[in-house]
Amino acid sequence: MRCTIFSILGCVSLVTARIFYAGVAESGGEFGVYSPTRTKGTGLPGRFGVDYAFLNTTTADIWVDQNHINLFRVAFLLERMCPLEYGLGAKFNETYFGFFNDAIQYITVNKGAYAILDPHNYMRYNDPSQQPTTGSVIGNTSDPTAATTAQFQAFWHELACRYAQNEKVIFGIMNEPHDMPTSLVLQNDQAAIDGIRASGAKNLILAPGNGYTGGHSWNQSAGGDEPSANYLYKLVDPVGNTAIDIHEYLDYDFSGQHQVCNQSFPANLAFVTSWLRQHNLKAMVTEFGADNNTMCDTYIRQAVQYMAANPGRPRAGYH
Repeated sequence: MRCTIFSILGCVSLVTARIFYAGVAESGGEFGVYSPTRTKGTGLPGRFGVDYAFLNTTTADIWVDQNHINLFRVAFLLERMCPLEYGLGAKFNETYFGFFNDAIQYITVNKGAYAILDPHNYMRYNDPSQQPTTGSVIGNTSDPTAATTAQFQAFWHELACRYAQNEKVIFGIMNEPHDMPTSLVLQNDQAAIDGIRASGAKNLILAPGNGYTGGHSWNQSAGGDEPSANYLYKLVDPVGNTAIDIHEYLDYDFSGQHQVCNQSFPANLAFVTSWLRQHNLKAMVTEFGADNNTMCDTYIRQAVQYMAANPGRPRAGYH
C-alpha cells in the first residue's frame, strides 16, 4: 500500500530527540505497467523518462540541502531489472540497472545521503499488470510459473555484490509481501539475507513481514496465515545488521488513501514495539503518512514522537 497524498519516513524538525534516518519514498521505477485488462507484459520493459523514472535530481537537491533529509527509498521493478526472458536471478537488464544506479550514485555519492533499494513487487514476480494482486508468489512450489526462493537469493546476491562497498546503501528485501504463507515470507527473507551476506556486504538489511508488513497487524493473521510475530524473530544475520521493515498509515483502513486520520500510531505499534524488545530487534518505518491537513498533522507528530521515544540504538526499537 502506498500513500498517494502525503508520505514521509521521518521528520527531524518535529521532535527534539534525534531520528537517525529521515527521508522520502521515491516511487517511479515501478510505474507504467498497469493494465485494466490484466494483460501480462504491459509496459515492459518500458521507456525511461516516459513510462518510468527514478529520481529528479533537482528535487533531491532541495530535499537534502533545504529540508535536511538523509534517506531516499528508491523503488524498482523486478520484471524490468530481471526481464521475463531471463527470469529472476543474477542476470540483469543492464540498461535499466544503469538508470537505477545513476539515481543511487547521485543520492549516496553526490548528496552523501542513504538509499534504500526497494524491489516494489509484493513478493511476486512475472506479472505486475495489476499490482499488488497479480504475479506469482516467489517460492510458491505449487505454481510452476513462480520464481523460486533460490532465484530470489541469486538476485539479491548479485545486487549486493554491486553495492557491497557503498556503506550508504540499505537493502530492502521486498515491498509489502501479502496473502501468502508467513513461513514463506520468512524463507524468502532468510534467502535474501544469505545471498547478501555471501557477497561480503555488511550493509543494513530491512526484512518485511506478511500482511503488507503492517505494524498494526504484526500479531494478527494475514491473508489467513499466521502472524508475522510468530516467524520474523527467527531470522539469522551473521553480521547482526538486519532490521524489521514496518509500514503504517493513519487512516481507517491503513491504506494512506483517505483524508481523515483516525488511527493512533503509538497504540497500533505498541505490540510490535514490545515484540522488538522481547527479541532484541530493531525496526525501521519505511512508509507512513496521511493527508496533508491540520487534523492529520497531529497524528503525524505523534508518530514521529513515538519513534523518537523508542530509538533503535542502543536498545531495541526504531531507527
